[in-house]
Amino acid sequence: MGELSSQEPLLLKKDDEFDYLNKTPLLVSSTKLILKVVMWVTFITWAAFIFLLPTKFTNELFGTIVRATKGSIFGTAGSTSLIFSFPIIMIAFLAIIRLVVAGEDQPQIKKAGKGPNFRLWTFPVLVDGPFGVVTAAEMIGVIIFSVYIVWAVVMYSIQNVDLLSSYHLPDMKERSGKLLELTGLRFGFIGLICLAFLFLPVARGSVLLRAIDIPFEHATRYHVWLGHLTMAIFSLHGLFYIIGWAIQGRLLEELVGWKNIGIANLPGVISLLAGLLMWVTSLPGVRRNNFELFFYTHQLYVVFVVFLALHVGDFVFMMAGAGIFLFMLDRFLRFFQSRKTVDILSATCFPCGTVELVISKPANLHYNALGWIFLQIRELSWLQWHPFSVSSSPLDGKHHLAILIKVLGDWTEKLKGNILNLSVEQSETEPLLQHNRKITASVEGPYGHESPYHLTYENLILVAGGIGISPFLAILSDILHRINDSSPCLPRNILIVWAIKNSDELPLLETVDMEAICPLFSDKLNLEIQTYVTRESQPSLEEGKTPKAMHHSSISPGFNGCRMSGLVGTGHVVWSGLYVIVSTIGFVITVALLDIFYINPFNITYWWYKGLLLIGCMTASILIFGGLVIALWHLWERKTSSKEEPQDATKKVDILQQNEASLHRNFGEARYVNNIRYGQRPDFQEIFGSHAKSWGSVDIGVIVCGPPTLQSSVAKECRSQNLKRRGHQAIFHFNSHSFDL
Repeated sequence: MGELSSQEPLLLKKDDEFDYLNKTPLLVSSTKLILKVVMWVTFITWAAFIFLLPTKFTNELFGTIVRATKGSIFGTAGSTSLIFSFPIIMIAFLAIIRLVVAGEDQPQIKKAGKGPNFRLWTFPVLVDGPFGVVTAAEMIGVIIFSVYIVWAVVMYSIQNVDLLSSYHLPDMKERSGKLLELTGLRFGFIGLICLAFLFLPVARGSVLLRAIDIPFEHATRYHVWLGHLTMAIFSLHGLFYIIGWAIQGRLLEELVGWKNIGIANLPGVISLLAGLLMWVTSLPGVRRNNFELFFYTHQLYVVFVVFLALHVGDFVFMMAGAGIFLFMLDRFLRFFQSRKTVDILSATCFPCGTVELVISKPANLHYNALGWIFLQIRELSWLQWHPFSVSSSPLDGKHHLAILIKVLGDWTEKLKGNILNLSVEQSETEPLLQHNRKITASVEGPYGHESPYHLTYENLILVAGGIGISPFLAILSDILHRINDSSPCLPRNILIVWAIKNSDELPLLETVDMEAICPLFSDKLNLEIQTYVTRESQPSLEEGKTPKAMHHSSISPGFNGCRMSGLVGTGHVVWSGLYVIVSTIGFVITVALLDIFYINPFNITYWWYKGLLLIGCMTASILIFGGLVIALWHLWERKTSSKEEPQDATKKVDILQQNEASLHRNFGEARYVNNIRYGQRPDFQEIFGSHAKSWGSVDIGVIVCGPPTLQSSVAKECRSQNLKRRGHQAIFHFNSHSFDL
């Protein structure tokens, strides 16, 4: 290892060793670039139009477009769809084409010799407060949204004052009431603009998120931010109307009013109440103390959306229609994936309070080491789904993935109890009867980053708190496999900082058999682990003695042919793309047929009814056209799976059992540095500072997985180190891999 230069990346000792990574066919790279440019131009143009809509010129342009297109078979709804929804759908289509063209791209490897540089999306700006850790790129987005809200409120307020004079209302009370109504109307419009974005981040397998490589766990934060903003604005929308109507003495009459032509107030009241219930139960205090209440009340989004359509009618609803439609597509696909039961190849309970599950999956369902899945155990609950990061690398095997689960609450406690009970039954039951002892699981996913960014840093610092070590086991396994296979892989220096409460968690590191994956890996990889046992002042076991934590209970139900379903938005890109495209075309066809054969001939003019019909068209197009694609996709998946060797998964169970035996034999023989400190917490200033000096002028990727306090501490130190950087010193790139609902 001493023969390698300190600045020479692993596996890049020769300038041309991985030149093939940069030899993407010219046609492919050009097509990807063109599509990316068109997508960004479309989005920026659409966003600029929305931003400028409060101005008189843009508002008149909007009116001109509506008048010019409302004569089509789609009417005024077609006009608003063209302006507000079509650009989002167009970007989704372009993203699908780009993903298909890109295929299985190798991760981008930065050439050695290039100096470190700052990146907006990995530079933490805010590290404390209600938003949590906010990067520079996220801060720019927050500022743009905030500026738009203030700008729109100011511009619309000026217009309202001018518009009020045209009503010629002599009575001060009437003028005040009308001004409040106009203000409420403007806030309703601003709320619809926010709603256009609200559903985009929670479409877990969304092609839009894949195109810009925003993982679902990050996108969820944006949904939370947008949700608070949207409901605050809609609350002001309703409040201004209520006060205005109360001043004019017609509050009750207006609240229960249901106009056929124009805005129907009662559906709006119901929609707002549903939204307020979701909002209140999603506040941090309520959500953390009673997650089930948050989860169940959040299903009121169906009531919120349907009654919103009844409230505003079809043409106003389509201002936010694209995001809602894409969410409905994702939700319908997830419904099909989650219906399938999945074989758990093995389940292990560690006395430290951790459960490991190994789940069967098809070989054509790809994921990376930064992936997530949502898990349901039907013996425990038919309604509860819980997110877990994978603890295995995709290179560990094509037919399985693994997760580690910390026993913390009722659900996980019941899971552990079931496994322990099954373990006892399995040991006491005849082998021929053991296959009847099983746990029934359903899985959604995998989700996560489109590209494995952990492979793009020569130097990595992985900071974990407790069970947060899980994704780093996957990352470590992934890197070792790639080194062993001479696959593209940049990391050479890896530091793992792991804070745990008790030493009985230490054996979790041994779930990755590093020597078996990559023999003599220490000759090729500088791996250092610093473990901090915070609640113990000294080792509880004598050196060299096998820890009690290694004596665990496990079951291996075996493989019964039930793998995870590949029907997921992050699955096969061609099929998932066809699902979106065909469903969208089907929606357009359904609306056109409805307009031609029903709405126009029968002169249907009721706003609320047309809004309901629009929701019906969305649902029907997804059920019929999307359902057809899903059926064909499912048949293709079954045909593909039937070609896989049925003994592959059985072999995997045998391998898992062999690894378990190896785990006991090799404990204490690890060929890496693991400095265990008792009664201490990590000093990130000292850790980051010392490694910045030893690693030199490089980019250092910092990935943290743990509670919000740990994320804030790490982000604060990354920011501090970067701000006081002088000359040719390292730059720390903050990345979070934590799912916080």
